[in-house]
Amino acid sequence: MVPSNGGKDQIFLRGVSFTDTFYIGFSGKFVPIFGRWRKNATQAANKICAVYGEGAVSERTVRKWFARFKAGDFNLEDQERPGRPSTTDEEQIKTLMENNPHYTTRKLAEMLNMSKSTIHKHFVKLGYINRFDVWVPHDLTEKNLMDRISICDSLYKRNEETPFLKQIVTGDEKWIIYNNVERKRSRGKRNESPLAIPKAGLHPKKVMLCVWWDWKGILYYELLPNNKTINSEKYCSQLDELKTAIEQKRPEIANQKDVVFHQDNARPVSLITRQKLLELGWDVLPHPPYSPDLAPSDFHLFRPLQNSLNGKSFNSLVEVKNHLEKFFAEKPERFWKDGIFKLPERWRKVVEQNGTYII
Repeated sequence: MVPSNGGKDQIFLRGVSFTDTFYIGFSGKFVPIFGRWRKNATQAANKICAVYGEGAVSERTVRKWFARFKAGDFNLEDQERPGRPSTTDEEQIKTLMENNPHYTTRKLAEMLNMSKSTIHKHFVKLGYINRFDVWVPHDLTEKNLMDRISICDSLYKRNEETPFLKQIVTGDEKWIIYNNVERKRSRGKRNESPLAIPKAGLHPKKVMLCVWWDWKGILYYELLPNNKTINSEKYCSQLDELKTAIEQKRPEIANQKDVVFHQDNARPVSLITRQKLLELGWDVLPHPPYSPDLAPSDFHLFRPLQNSLNGKSFNSLVEVKNHLEKFFAEKPERFWKDGIFKLPERWRKVVEQNGTYII
């Protein structure tokens, strides 16, 4: 007799012994997958996918089921596994990669005490791919490539006709980790205990830096303490602070329509945010999705900033702020100008390279 699940959306197995027919049931549909229906795992997986749709189950999963059935285990639920949640690992990996996209799987495996294969699995789940020894956050689709070509071509031509680089105000966010001291192997004499080096915490103390700048330097920045992240309401209040900073530091572009505002598409895009940008009256520069290589903060500012942080350890928010103030102040005007004025060349390269990443 085929069991009934009463219309509930749950997967379960029903059978009596190894020689009986077992059914996989979901949403009122049942498929015999083992026992008198003597098929292999590939055929069983194909049968299930034919009923529930392509990709419903993999051959590998069915093989695991068969192994359980033979052992007398008819429970299809995933077993509880010891150790830290994978989401915690992924958050840690994402933070480290944002700080240094050049980390290798071997390096991360050593830092986090994981296997290289586990690190690679997390990369896949996070959507990271490797391009020329740099991890980038997305494998560009055909539409992504076309968007990049179209937007970059438009911006390049626009700047050729009416230069606007000196009107650009750009901004982005970056996690600042309090402890940036890497663990290193140490050699010692035989029979001597190695030096004890504290291991990085599972949830590293960090603060989010939100920063806006132009071709002359920093306009406004803010630190969000206690691992807090940005939301639409906070972002809108920051835009008000930025507007005030522009009026004070750049009166020549303080007129609303003279500000060409650049933000990447990862910023909060709620109705509140869109209304705030309309209220400010700024000319919002289009930015193609998944394009950190076209965001000046990513390709120009954050790399040297991270280099200045490497090896440093901070005990308080004040210490972090003092370090940032010193870093920003020591950068000559040429540094800021180069970051903005590199954009046309990058737009041109994207078009010439058919939309691929600039590494």
